[in-house]
This record gives sequence, C-alpha cells and structure tokens, in this order.
Amino acid sequence: MNLSYKSTLAACYTGYVVQAVVNNFVPLLFLTFQDTYGISLSRITILITVNFLTQLIVDMLSAGFVDRAGYRASAVAAHAFAFAGLAGLAFLPDVTADPFAGLLISVVVYAVGGGLLEVLISPIVEALPTKNKEKSMSMLHSFYCWGHVAVVLLSTLFFLVFGIDNWKTLALLWALVPAANLVVFTKVPLYPLVSEDEEGIPLTGLIKRPVFWIFLVVMTCAGASEQAVSQWASSFAEQGLGVSKTIGDLAGPMLFAVCMGTSRFLYGLYGDKIALKKAMSGSALLCIASYFVISLSPAAALSLIGCGICGFSVGIMWPGTFSMAAASLKGGGTAMFAFFALAGDLGCSGGPSFVGMLSESSGKGLSFGILCSVVFPAVLLIGVLLSDAAPLKKRRQAEKTA
Repeated sequence: MNLSYKSTLAACYTGYVVQAVVNNFVPLLFLTFQDTYGISLSRITILITVNFLTQLIVDMLSAGFVDRAGYRASAVAAHAFAFAGLAGLAFLPDVTADPFAGLLISVVVYAVGGGLLEVLISPIVEALPTKNKEKSMSMLHSFYCWGHVAVVLLSTLFFLVFGIDNWKTLALLWALVPAANLVVFTKVPLYPLVSEDEEGIPLTGLIKRPVFWIFLVVMTCAGASEQAVSQWASSFAEQGLGVSKTIGDLAGPMLFAVCMGTSRFLYGLYGDKIALKKAMSGSALLCIASYFVISLSPAAALSLIGCGICGFSVGIMWPGTFSMAAASLKGGGTAMFAFFALAGDLGCSGGPSFVGMLSESSGKGLSFGILCSVVFPAVLLIGVLLSDAAPLKKRRQAEKTA
C-alpha cells in the first residue's frame, strides 16, 4: 500500500466521525430503551453522565500513558474500544441480569475510545507535514459536525425504512466504522509531535507559562460557548417552528451542527487568507451577538435563527485554540493536548449546567440563562487578545518558505 500523510489525514477525519457516532448515536435511542427495557429517565440520564465522566477521566490519564504506549497503539486501542462498545449495545443488554447494566458497560467501553480519540487525533494532525496547520485543524474538526449530522440523518432514515425495533442491527453497522478505521491506523504513517531537533516542554514547564493557563481558560470558554446553546437548541426549534419534539430534535441540534461544520469547513478552505487571531476574535463577537438574538428576540423563530448563527460562530473556537496554543507552546506535546481536551470537556459540561441553573433559579426561563452565558464568549475574546500571536506568525512564515 502506497500511503502518505494524506492517508493519515483521511484516517483522522474518520476518527472524528467515530467520535461523533460515540457521542450522538445512543441519545437517539433513549425513548426506545425506556420502552423496551423499562428503564426510567433518571437512569437513562446516568448513561449521559457516565459517558462524559469516562471521557474526562481518560483525558486526565492519557497525558501519562499515551507517549509511553505510542500514538499508533493508542489510536488502534481507541478504535477497538469504540467498536467493542457500539457492538456491545446489540448484545450486552440481553445477556446481563439487568439490561441497564449491559447498556452501562457498553457506554463505558466506547467512552474510553471516545476519550482517547479526543486526545490523540488533534496532535496526530498537528504533527503531519502540512502547510497552514490551522486550516487542517479546522477541517479536521468539521468532520465531527458532519459525523453528527450523518448519525442523525442516516439513523433516522434507517428507522423509517426498517423500523426502530431493528436498532441493534444499526448499532452493529455503526460499529463497522471504527473497525475499518482501526485497520487503517495500523498502516498509515505517523509523525512525531516533537521533532528530534526540537526541545519538548515538560508538564512542569507548561504550568509555569502564563500563556498555557490563558489557553486553558480559552478552551474552557470555547466548550461552554458551544454547548450552552447547542444543548438547548431543540427547545428553541419546538417553540419557533411549532413542531413535535422529534422534528425539533432534528431541526435544532442539526441546524446548529450544520452551521458549526460549515464554519470549520470554510476556514479549512480559506483559512490562509484570514489571520487566526482575527478569526477567533470575530467569532467571539459574533457569538456574543447571537446570544443577544437568542435571548432578547421577541419571536421564537428568530431565536432559532440565532441558534444557527451561534453554531457558525463557535465553529472555529475549539480547533482555533488548539492551533494558537500549538504555535505559542512549541513542543507542548501530548500533555498539552490532553489538558486542553480536558478543559474543553469541562466547558462543554459547565456551559449547559450554567444555563440550566440560572434559568431555574431566576424563574425567567432559558432566555435569561443564555443571556447570562454571554460571559463565556466575552472571556474567550479577552483570552485571545491577551495571547501572544507572534509564534503563529513565525510558523506561517516558515510554512510559506518551506
């Protein structure tokens, strides 16, 4: 097989599709689990929490073992866990004494794979000999959005044609995606994140650098800015369009994902013409504006449009933070990416919780909670402005002369 770094890049794109399957397939089946196995909604909520907590734990631990195990072995293991967890959905609930236990085991197993993928894929792409790495990073993260859309659309189509009762067959079909990509990752070339002529920065060195903490805050705010609205998009779709919850789930979250993916895709194509720091600052300002549209609009339909604008605005935030940090902290290595993934996940959890708690405690509804959440893109903007963009400029100049 004549494989190049482009093959590696394609495998990484597929890796983010796997991540999308891991995070978005099972939520489509919550009501089915309730009806089929008699599982209460409170126990189903545990599946969401366990998935998130498992990925957080993997984020924290991966900084210590990924470099020792190697990127190839870790990537293969990540896909193996994702495959086993997704395939387990089709069998374990029927062979365990409590079907919920079988579902929980499956979720834990594929969450381990999802957590590893989140830590591994970005640094693998960062290490590739590509020009305009921020473009590659943005394009990479757009595939999570397209994977999310594909999971919802293809699963919905499958259920319409074959019926929801055949969901176990669909789980096995989705499990083929990580199985196939596992084989690919045993073959594609991988490159060292820290080159031999470059001095790596140990974790103790990272934590002594103020810019590292700035980017941790920026990454947390990126996750919070995204999920503070994404998690509530379905509610706005139901209100704005006057449709059922099922259609609302498709219209709201899918609109958000399509707009976010479009933003990342466009920067992946034309990012070399737009300075990343300016793009990040502009995205933060657009995000702030979208929050005001969502929360202060007199019509629910306009709030739904605001959700789409928000999706577009947050698209560049997560991959952009990775790229800016990699340029400012050359040699940060796996530990840096692991801690940024951890910070982003904490933001993804904290953002929706912040909205929910403020909305409930104030008694003013979701609009008030989202209005208060404007603090997330505002802090992100401050962090971007405080960060040193000089290393990014030097890297672009070096790439142009390469």
